[in-house]
Amino acid sequence: MDDEQIFAEIADERRRLADQLSSLTDDQWATPSLCEGWTCRDVVAHLVMQLVVSTPTIVLAMIRTFGDFDKANIAVTAKVAQQYDNLTAVLRDKADKRFTPPGNGPRAPLSDLVIHGADIRRPLGLPSTTDPDRRRTVLDFLVTPKASRGFTDGVAPVRWVATDLDWTFGDGPEVRGPAESLMLVMTGRDIALADLTGDGVATLS
Repeated sequence: MDDEQIFAEIADERRRLADQLSSLTDDQWATPSLCEGWTCRDVVAHLVMQLVVSTPTIVLAMIRTFGDFDKANIAVTAKVAQQYDNLTAVLRDKADKRFTPPGNGPRAPLSDLVIHGADIRRPLGLPSTTDPDRRRTVLDFLVTPKASRGFTDGVAPVRWVATDLDWTFGDGPEVRGPAESLMLVMTGRDIALADLTGDGVATLS
């Protein structure tokens, strides 16, 4: 997919997620997500943050946290969570907005969106609405050097095999599993290790 197609995929993925989450109860919103320390609502606030917060605001937060992006991200996300009551409405209304982190193209925000969607859906027991081709695009991005800045610590030297897509990467002992589970493990969500099989799984934990 070219960049224009990926931006269209991002907009559609935002709308799908917003529609799926629009009827959550307060208890569901308060459910811990797969992102440590964040509820499901916090994760949506993070996705909305990219659409409503200006670059100078993020830069100021970075200055206040002495350049610690993670702390700045947490602080700004918390403000967004307080400011907007209906986060899914904002996610839907601003679905077409284009945002790319410095030094990255649209594959980075698509990956962020798809992975965080799983962070929310899994604890809530909701089915994924993500198109398989989007998962393939995310996997292709996660194994690139760019993904090691903010997404992974570099993928393990194993042969990754998606069992629900025609996708493989790498050499070494094999790790097999659904594409979503591969994405989650690559980005540090060890809860998805239980979904994987193969001789290489033991090297991941």
